[in-house]
Amino acid sequence: MSSATEQLKKFKTFSPKKLPLEEPLAPGHRACQGCGEVLALRQVMKALGNEVIVVSATGCMEIISSAYPQSAWRVPWLHVAFENAAAVASGVESAYKVMVRKGKIPKKKVTFLAIAGDGGTADIGLQSLSGALERGHDFIYVCLDNEAYMNTGIQRSSSTPYGAMTTTSPPGKKSIGQHTWKKNMAAIAAAHDIPYVATASPAYYVDLMNKVKKASLIEGPAYLHIFSPCPTGWRCAPHDSIQTARLVVQTRIFPLYEVIEGRWKLSRKISKPKPVSKYLKLQQRFRHLTEKDIAFIQARVDKEYEELLARCGLQEGKEVPGKIGT
Repeated sequence: MSSATEQLKKFKTFSPKKLPLEEPLAPGHRACQGCGEVLALRQVMKALGNEVIVVSATGCMEIISSAYPQSAWRVPWLHVAFENAAAVASGVESAYKVMVRKGKIPKKKVTFLAIAGDGGTADIGLQSLSGALERGHDFIYVCLDNEAYMNTGIQRSSSTPYGAMTTTSPPGKKSIGQHTWKKNMAAIAAAHDIPYVATASPAYYVDLMNKVKKASLIEGPAYLHIFSPCPTGWRCAPHDSIQTARLVVQTRIFPLYEVIEGRWKLSRKISKPKPVSKYLKLQQRFRHLTEKDIAFIQARVDKEYEELLARCGLQEGKEVPGKIGT
């Protein structure tokens, strides 16, 4: 097998004027107004096209797209339990290889895609995801991260950010709300030494679609962690969804980067970051935080961004090599 770098030589970037016309995820689904997650999923599917088999864990995107007897899916789609999207996708990929080898179906380029929310990825499905990444199956795993269990009542997950209010992490006199920091799932995936890992935001849709396309071209497992605003759970206005997805990058809270065969590469360097307060104050889930709390979060964000720059071999004030998309 050639290296991921060799395989990416076939990669052709998307541009705003040349986006695919295919819509494997049909309109008419039942997502909430302003849902950033379904927008990200639409971008993922447009980048992949129609030759794809989707395995979807229980979660928001399963609920809104498959209300019986209707379906918003125009490609083969399987609904599986919270915990086993990666395991089922790896089984489908293996079965496909066997059927091709036995001559039962013709060989062609098919993408195997597993999707799950942050609960199905960072909590309940972490074991099956780790196993599938370790076995080296040729599939893409997409975590649509809206930072809580939104479809079951806005309960905290291990991807909920520090200080956020959820129904199971309510703030009060003795509680700040969520008291642990957000689990770094992209770094955990990268630690499996897989060919491709990336973070993305639907506010930077060309960058997101380019990363999805790259993931489909590389043989072996690929992991994408996509920030997915949830106006319902975050208590923000639906029309602020994309603004939130943009601010989380501009404040350095959710940096955009890739890890290709172990090499970390920043997609967008934020030289003049906006304060985290600008992002936090758009959402009522953070309205209880004091200025001292926000300063505490700002210090953590600054520290983590410096660590990321070090991983990418960059230092403040230097240009980003190889800017990826817009």
